[in-house]
Amino acid sequence: MKAAVHTRYGPPDVVRIREVDRPEAGDRDVLVRVHATTVNRTDCAYRAARPFFMRLLTGIVRPRRTIMGTEFAGEVEAVGQDVTSFSVGDRVFGYNEGAFGAHAEYLSVPEDGSIATVPAGVTFEQVAPATEGAHYALACIRHAGTRAGQDVLVHGASGGIGSAAVQLLKSLDVTVTAVCATESLALVKRLGADRVVDYTVEDFTEDEQTYDAVFDAVGKSTFGRCRRLLKPGGVYLSSEPGPWAQNLMLAAVTPLLRGRRVKFAFPRDDQAVVRHLRELIESGKFAPVIDRRYALDQIVDAYRYVETGQKIGNVVITIAQVD
Repeated sequence: MKAAVHTRYGPPDVVRIREVDRPEAGDRDVLVRVHATTVNRTDCAYRAARPFFMRLLTGIVRPRRTIMGTEFAGEVEAVGQDVTSFSVGDRVFGYNEGAFGAHAEYLSVPEDGSIATVPAGVTFEQVAPATEGAHYALACIRHAGTRAGQDVLVHGASGGIGSAAVQLLKSLDVTVTAVCATESLALVKRLGADRVVDYTVEDFTEDEQTYDAVFDAVGKSTFGRCRRLLKPGGVYLSSEPGPWAQNLMLAAVTPLLRGRRVKFAFPRDDQAVVRHLRELIESGKFAPVIDRRYALDQIVDAYRYVETGQKIGNVVITIAQVD
């Protein structure tokens, strides 16, 4: 099969399109013929091994996993002899961080992994970017204990995580203030934001409103800057550990002070999360935002674009199927 392969860490140019052996489905595995995948921040971080300590997970000298790709959508090509939940021909999508492998024509995933069937009427390209940003956003929303009627500010509301967060929060009847750049104001309003702040015009940390939670979906603020935005007992969350991993430390310390707190969410990668996202897509409450599409042969260009930090929503990779 054709796959995007990297055998050393580095910039996008370390990725090459190569012919490699097609994976086999084990007894409890599902072999997916991939039609669409994505390039996201997770793929970029693992490919470059940044920050450096990630090599403890990925391989000290060279990557143990040479084919990146966390998100996938496609058709079930084969199933293991003990598989009962999926059948050949099923349209499926899911998330495969750790094992990766979605930047290829075929991918083998466990039957009980983060995989679900595609809702009727939804294309592979539309559903492929439904899991990475959304499962990070969902983890933060749940970890904050967010509930209907609360006020939440989302910084970076036009990105893959932020655009999902706005929609997931609105599905809970939360009042959302979204922070983004001028060119994304209309998009974020369409996603359901009740109020939008243009950070190129005003400093959102000087906002006079206060919130039950502030969620930095791009990791470019700090608790110190955002603390004044929180109501008493309010929660600050970020998608990144922050400078000197301060968000991890503050998540341990601030709850002891019984005031405004930092929480750091570690997302769950399981089938229940993907099935929940499937239900939201099916109900029309969530639709992943797609910025650009690239063919698998153009994946280096996709990596370059994602790493500009300018993408809106998600970048999809289409994989042509040739019999």
